[in-house]
Amino acid sequence: MQQKLTQLKEETLAKIKTLATEQEIIDYRNAIVGKSGSLTEILKWIKDLSVEDKQTIGKLSNDIKVSILEAFELRLNEIKKAEIEAKLANEFFDVTSPSNEDNAVHKHPLTRALDQIYNTFERMWFKIYESAEVSTEYLNFDSLNVPATHPARDMQDTFWLEGKWNVLATQTSSMQNIIYKSSELPIRAIVPGRVFRNEDIDATHENTFYQVEWVVVDKDINIWHLKYTIKTMLGDLFGKEVEIRLRPWFFPFVEPGVEIDFSCPFCIDDWSKCRVCKWSSWIEFMWAGLIHPNVLREWWIDPEVYSWFAFGFWLNRLVMIKYWINDIRYFQQPNLAFLKQF
Repeated sequence: MQQKLTQLKEETLAKIKTLATEQEIIDYRNAIVGKSGSLTEILKWIKDLSVEDKQTIGKLSNDIKVSILEAFELRLNEIKKAEIEAKLANEFFDVTSPSNEDNAVHKHPLTRALDQIYNTFERMWFKIYESAEVSTEYLNFDSLNVPATHPARDMQDTFWLEGKWNVLATQTSSMQNIIYKSSELPIRAIVPGRVFRNEDIDATHENTFYQVEWVVVDKDINIWHLKYTIKTMLGDLFGKEVEIRLRPWFFPFVEPGVEIDFSCPFCIDDWSKCRVCKWSSWIEFMWAGLIHPNVLREWWIDPEVYSWFAFGFWLNRLVMIKYWINDIRYFQQPNLAFLKQF
């Protein structure tokens, strides 16, 4: 039996060196050490040997089995390494090279809308200020006439940061104090930026979204200037003139304050069939108003001399309306199929 085991070992090790594929390794290993393999069949006779022979043959057979299995493993690793080297040599792809699949330029829909808005307000001599994403309690609330008891300061609405009462900006209005104290009058400013609210996320709510705000401080400014500015922006954005309506509303930083709706640009013949405006012919849009005198005094501006207005809106929601997007979560996801539509 020792001779058979030794001969099987020599033949098997020699054969293993000639195997060329992973499948050949698997098949031959089963033929040697499988349930019906050559080595397994020889080992079945050990039970009939004497005690002394069992110890001698048992140790030999175990050493041979270990040697054969190690040889199989070594040859398999050699085959896999050779396959990898062959692929690197013949199928190399430079991941840094430009893709040939789609050479078109695709701007994010929020960026496309912002570009149009910038174009409109640069024609009206507005200066663009990018909003800071981290603000302070003073800039985000106190300087805007938002009292300490206002629900927006609760943990349910605001992300508070450790140290110095810092917060993630809940509104681009947090930039107003900085802009007015560092600028000369008159002022025409547009403030886009990313803001944060402690919201549950679903198809119409996000905890991270974009807001755009406008502020104007000048002499002899009135509500009609506000209406003209908004109508011009919406007309440029939708490619057709729209009507707007103002509804009285309360906001701490404006007086008087209004909610603004615009006429649905998608209703053609029958607004009762339009799903965009929910069969009303009007779309709720934004807050607006004349800046509260307390806010102007906080900015060292005399409300007896200067007039002012401000308005702002969620950019995400306007873009959803413009491009018929039904889920606000798409804006935060790296979905190329979605982005290539624009």
